Order: sequence, then C-alpha cells, then structure tokens
Amino acid sequence: MPVTVEVAQPGFATTVEALRLHSWKLGPGQPTLVTDQFTDADFKLVVDDRADIHVNSKDGRFYLGWFPTGRPGTDGEGWVIAVTGSAKVRGYRMSFDTETPAAIVAAAVAQVLATAQPL
Repeated sequence: MPVTVEVAQPGFATTVEALRLHSWKLGPGQPTLVTDQFTDADFKLVVDDRADIHVNSKDGRFYLGWFPTGRPGTDGEGWVIAVTGSAKVRGYRMSFDTETPAAIVAAAVAQVLATAQPL
C-alpha cells in the first residue's frame, strides 16, 4: 500500500496579515498596582531614604523591592521578587528593569502570592 508523505519547505510560512504591527504596553505605569496587593496583616512595607520600597512577609521568606531610579550596583534593575527556599527546595529570585510595566510585575506578584500556603 503506497503512503504519501507531504514534504514541507524549510522555514515557516506566513501572511502579510500575520506580520501586522501590534501595540505593546510600555513604560513603568503605576507601582501601586503591585504594592496594593500586600496587607498589613501579613507584610511589612518600608520606604528608605532613597524612596525605594521594600516589602517583606512577616515570616521573612518573601521579599519585594521597588527601585524607581534603579537598584544601586545594577544596570537598571527596578523590581526584585525573591522567595527563600526551605531545607529541601531551593528558593528563587526574579527581577525586572525600571521600565517594565507595573501591570506585568503585578501579575507576577499575584501568581507568587497565590502559591503561599500558611503552615
């Protein structure tokens, strides 16, 4: 029984419609989209002398830093999210530059907070 195999050309095919320009969210936006997700009951917020904001969970395992003019010693790092690991599982850290839209950072923070389980 003969079998027919379709051989595709290398690369990818596209259309003019698929190549149309998009509008993308740009600029830092409103940092309160991020900071308003934290409650006094579970987190402590500190504004330092540079007007940077630091948010820590009361158990000390979560940290968020917002550095509007860039974190000192870095190349434009504007946001830092870190979760400390346990004896069995490593923690993690992510950072975003000063021009990352706050709505994007807020979405990342919301996902991290959604994973928090009281012990």
